[in-house]
Amino acid sequence: MFDVVLHFLAGGLAQAGWVATLIYLLVVTQITIFTVTLYLHRCQTHRGIDMHPSIAHFFRFWGWLTTGMVTKEWVAVHRKHHAKVETEEDPHSPQIYGIKKVFWDGVSLYRDASFIKEDLEKYGRGTPDDWIERKLYTAHPYWGPALMMIIDVALFGVIGLAIWGIQMAWIPFWAAGFVNGIGHWWGYRNFESSDTATNLIPWGFWIGGEELHNNHHAFPSSAKFALRKWEFDIGWAMICLLRAVGLAKVLRVAPTLDVRPNVHLPDAETLKAVLTHRFQAMTDYYRHVIVPTLREEAQHAGESIKATPRRMRRALADGGRWLDGEGRERMQAVLAKRPMLSTVCDFRNRLAELMDQRGAEQALKGLQQWIAEAEQSGIRVLQDFAQRLKGYSLAARI
Repeated sequence: MFDVVLHFLAGGLAQAGWVATLIYLLVVTQITIFTVTLYLHRCQTHRGIDMHPSIAHFFRFWGWLTTGMVTKEWVAVHRKHHAKVETEEDPHSPQIYGIKKVFWDGVSLYRDASFIKEDLEKYGRGTPDDWIERKLYTAHPYWGPALMMIIDVALFGVIGLAIWGIQMAWIPFWAAGFVNGIGHWWGYRNFESSDTATNLIPWGFWIGGEELHNNHHAFPSSAKFALRKWEFDIGWAMICLLRAVGLAKVLRVAPTLDVRPNVHLPDAETLKAVLTHRFQAMTDYYRHVIVPTLREEAQHAGESIKATPRRMRRALADGGRWLDGEGRERMQAVLAKRPMLSTVCDFRNRLAELMDQRGAEQALKGLQQWIAEAEQSGIRVLQDFAQRLKGYSLAARI
């Protein structure tokens, strides 16, 4: 009998080798990642997809079993993050709390935010509220992880405790810490969005496509996070598979930008496209107007563009939004010495303000005036940008 107990503790019911154990761990953790990115994030929070009740409830159950997270709480915290991004009210901004706090202790920030009942009611609307949600998933969130521990120990013996520990740390580390922290601190940006979100790498495999965080912040409701030809989103691949077998329906993807030729005056179609692709427009402005101007004026001064610190160059892309008082003074000193750069930066700030105007008629008049002044500026790169901007339109979906 004692030998039987030792045998069970050593290998559990599965008596699996280390390869099979590793495969099991990778499979269950990736299902948990898909639960977060497909169900909690793209389906429940942003309504980018609609899921068949069977697969939706599977993800609800799996999330309860492997994380103990409550759907309404997760949705509310994430919606608030988008609504209050990079402000004092953002639940987990590295700009506010610091990268070390968010990366290493992001789970406590999530937990604190989930305790704010007013936010749950305001931002958590539309999430499941059936009997099983109220009586089990929400009422007893820790029962799920406890059951998961029993399953792991039963399958693998004592080593099941280590497997369970990794499962429990998987989402707190990769989602609450890595995506929310590093995803607002380091990486590349396709879009000059009004936050610090970055794409960590262009191939979103390991954490379900959440690596493409800047793309997501530019188009939050899009079910597809990969927005460039060289990018890959494994979450989108899974959505396509679910759609093919009738278990998911895509509701929204990021609209495609088109540019009409020979548009003499911006119209309502132009305005709609500019507002929809505002972050693309600001990105294009930085790359095709500010950077060439900075390079040209640097050459006239006998300098390289690298003579301007990288942080200052990035500040020119967002109007110095993330600079402190001293940094803003340094930026103004740079602009004071370079009049053409100062002019194009002023045009950049006016364009950003125009996109925040309320009222379509007023915004269209402002856009028409901005383009007219840009075309009369005498600055070639600014004129070329204005010519392209007034042709903006939304490509027809096929």
